[in-house]
Amino acid sequence: MQKEINEYWNFDGCDTKEYTHCFHIYPAMMIPQIARELLEKYCEDEFKVLFDPYCGTGTSLVEGSLRRLICIGIDLNPLARLISKVKTQQIDINNIIEFRIHFLELYNSYKNEIVIPKITNINYWFKEKQLQQLSIIKRCIDTISVEIEKEFFLIPFSETLREVSLTRNNEFKLYRIPKEKIEQHNPDTLSLFLNKVDRNINGYKKYMECNPTYNVSIYDFDSSKDIPNTIIPENFVDIVITSPPYGDSRTTVAYGQFSTLSNEWMGIENARKLDSNLMGGLVTEIEQTGLKALDNIIFNISLEKPKRAKEIYSFYRDYKQSIFNVSKTIKHGGIVAYVVGNRRVNDIELPTDEFTKYCFESQGFKHIETIVRNIPNKRQPKQTSPTNKKGKKVSTMNYEYIVILKKE
Repeated sequence: MQKEINEYWNFDGCDTKEYTHCFHIYPAMMIPQIARELLEKYCEDEFKVLFDPYCGTGTSLVEGSLRRLICIGIDLNPLARLISKVKTQQIDINNIIEFRIHFLELYNSYKNEIVIPKITNINYWFKEKQLQQLSIIKRCIDTISVEIEKEFFLIPFSETLREVSLTRNNEFKLYRIPKEKIEQHNPDTLSLFLNKVDRNINGYKKYMECNPTYNVSIYDFDSSKDIPNTIIPENFVDIVITSPPYGDSRTTVAYGQFSTLSNEWMGIENARKLDSNLMGGLVTEIEQTGLKALDNIIFNISLEKPKRAKEIYSFYRDYKQSIFNVSKTIKHGGIVAYVVGNRRVNDIELPTDEFTKYCFESQGFKHIETIVRNIPNKRQPKQTSPTNKKGKKVSTMNYEYIVILKKE
């Protein structure tokens, strides 16, 4: 199939942080303009339900709620679910503003009663000053009795703690900054936090002004294992707009590692094991995927790197089962739009777009089109070092493929 880049879908220069989309950075986020354009183009007047089976921080859920749809999202990452929830739920913004007004007073009242949380290697990832400031901020947030209002402040707290930590903020994985940079690392934790609070208040106000539905539900089940019929019945969903992971989280985009510190500060158990539970986390022996081109690539990689080939296969095994489960939830005449990236391994491109098309077609869907777009600003590495040799770099992915199908 001939594929050409459609520059219209690059959305160069567009504001990707409108409304509550500004709330929190996250790896490989789908920009809102893609979800918005797909809804404009493919959402029929009678469509009522949008589903995102890998919702991340809720880009498609925000856009669906602005279009007054019932929206359902699922994600295994607690941080992602928290961000999605706060972005799309009805919140008394006046209470948020009131707490913000008195925040400094409360902060100062706790300065002499600092309690450092018990977190793995906390002194390795944070300098003492920032650690103390974060501990006071978290204690202030914990005084809020209304859950959704407390969660509103946890979002800027999460983003702040990552920025002030000793992690390399241009990485998704947990890498510490070089020793020579640690001494100069002295961010103003409180100012960063309050600036993010103010940013999110303004974003939420603009979201409210658009009169969204707030009819958004977010769940934590694994779509590659089961989608409970009691929550999302078969033939229930009108449109799916989603951006699935590009590959297994340990070797591609490390969603779990990116979120580890935030999840631990928020008391999530086994936060460091999240990547193992995500798609492709359970590595097994290689079998046929069903797509000959992909099977040939996995076989060729296995000749040099058998372990790597198993990891690749295991991701596509889970991805295929997830697509089968998602397919059952969609009505006849319903639309799926998967925004995928074809990552490279051993400098060989893996045909995720073709595999997505193949899996849905095997479940009775008809391919409408595949749109190819540049990735101008996506928060992900553009190059990687597959051999771990200094200076040896290859491109990861520079394009996204928007695969659109209709259930017959």
